[in-house]
Amino acid sequence: MDDTGVRVRIPETVRRIVSLVPSLTESVAATVPDALAGATDWCSHPAGLDVARVRGTKNPDLDAILRLRPDVVLANAEENRAPDIEALREAGVAVWVTRIETLAEAFVSLERMFEHACRTEPPGWLAVAREAWQTPYAGPRRTAVIPIWRRPWMVVGRDTFTGDALRHLGVDNLYAGHVERYPKIPLGELTGRRSDLVVLPDEPYAFSATDGPESFPGLPCALVSGRLLTWYGPSLVTARDELRRALG
Repeated sequence: MDDTGVRVRIPETVRRIVSLVPSLTESVAATVPDALAGATDWCSHPAGLDVARVRGTKNPDLDAILRLRPDVVLANAEENRAPDIEALREAGVAVWVTRIETLAEAFVSLERMFEHACRTEPPGWLAVAREAWQTPYAGPRRTAVIPIWRRPWMVVGRDTFTGDALRHLGVDNLYAGHVERYPKIPLGELTGRRSDLVVLPDEPYAFSATDGPESFPGLPCALVSGRLLTWYGPSLVTARDELRRALG
């Protein structure tokens, strides 16, 4: 069964994989590159990835996916739409859906994905990444707001991989208790919370030194790589150290 509890019939040998999630694409490319037959237009890693493209995570070209004759399609409960997943399954395609909201879930989910959906041994980089995040944070803690969009302003809320990764780095999301996972919050409220830190990733909105920090006068802002903060894959090997430096 995949992470959502759906029983998926996977062939004993998997030779053709289509990934609809950028971080899973990078994971497969780093582990069984010859099996990767297709990926979304948003799959930017590894650099120079040369596979068939099947449009976006939210609007995949289902006909193009079917033409690739995948043994399995890799998807994610948050990034991909249920109707697309169901349409592929109704067409007879095995779709393995991951659900990852914490670091611990990422390591378990990826291990299961490789073993059951990709029919291969979990890669060495996964064990290295798990070890890199194993030591508990022991320093002073800080509070933060984590915008992911502007016009309107949206922030990271409850039950997210991003929030859990930051928690492991001593940064507590002020909106972790919000009823929504990505709530829209007026800028005045965000600045009024007077958090210790404003974390500005470069995806999905491309915050930069000239686009974002000016909205939070008097508050320390940390510009970070969205890939390091939101992707669960080979980037986890170095993400802890790189994020720690970026957060200051």
